[in-house]
Amino acid sequence: MSGTIGWGLVGASTIARQFVIHAIRQNGGEPLAVMSTDAARGAAYAAENGIPASTTDLHELLATPGIDAVYISTTNELHRDQAIAAARAGKHVLCEKPLALTLDDAKAAVDAAKAAGVVFATNHHLRNAGAHRAMRQAIIEGKIGRPLAARVFHAVYLPPNLQGWRINAPDAGGGVILDIAVHDADTLRFVLNDEPESVVAVTQSSGMATAGLADAVMTTVTFRSGLIAQTHDAFTSKFAGTGFEVHGTEGSLIARDVMTQKPIGSLVLRNESGEHAIEFDRTDLYVRALGAFHAAIRGEGQPAVTGEDGIRSLAFGLAVAEAAKTGGAVKVETGL
Repeated sequence: MSGTIGWGLVGASTIARQFVIHAIRQNGGEPLAVMSTDAARGAAYAAENGIPASTTDLHELLATPGIDAVYISTTNELHRDQAIAAARAGKHVLCEKPLALTLDDAKAAVDAAKAAGVVFATNHHLRNAGAHRAMRQAIIEGKIGRPLAARVFHAVYLPPNLQGWRINAPDAGGGVILDIAVHDADTLRFVLNDEPESVVAVTQSSGMATAGLADAVMTTVTFRSGLIAQTHDAFTSKFAGTGFEVHGTEGSLIARDVMTQKPIGSLVLRNESGEHAIEFDRTDLYVRALGAFHAAIRGEGQPAVTGEDGIRSLAFGLAVAEAAKTGGAVKVETGL
């Protein structure tokens, strides 16, 4: 495919407005229509973001001339059916995480794209961060020896404009696990080049989330290699700061302020000779992701995060939820 790649936005979302629309345009694409179930919201969103058309109907959006791909950023329970409809309409699909609320539904969406011969990607942004790419490369180069353990600090404060369904709608897939812990899973898998096998977890409902949803979770994870990892995710930590550490037999990688949508933070290598700063690329995470997606549409490689990657992160999230419920270790079963 050559020329401008036309996009349909399924959901008039904050993340699209803040990050994805810009990334599409930076990579030679153009949003042509947006779908919102609220007609007034959709029309205002289109006007504010320079999008030619808005609609309340998914099939009308999919029939818009010039649309080659869709970005799905609706609530989680809607992802499967919208992704399947888009794939069957011949549109490439970039879908927000989690891909669905069950593994069967996630697989159905990915399988529909395969059957239609279209590209399917999951919007896990963090593996596109320069810091995480530099950590992965340092591990590949043996700079910390054999990795033994990792720690992820991803406790943040969910701003009021994003709270809504994330803290009060279990049927929509709300709660911290499917919102943040799945990002940890994908980032750990990418940086470590390893797969989680089992997890134990404890959740917290500290007052922000309602309807029995968790607004914080801590996990301990065992990976295929024997590496162990800790994660802490929360909607409720206003001043914590984020971070990612990997500790090996010959050194440690210490990253700070890197579990974020922005290309910021710091990374150092600590070993027997001292502490050494590692510089990393500061490319916008979403610009990198959309660049890889557009290349995949042209037949050049694959997306930064595939549908299968999205299935694996969902499997981790579901295992975390089950482990918190049962109080024991739960295997991460992907069925792949």
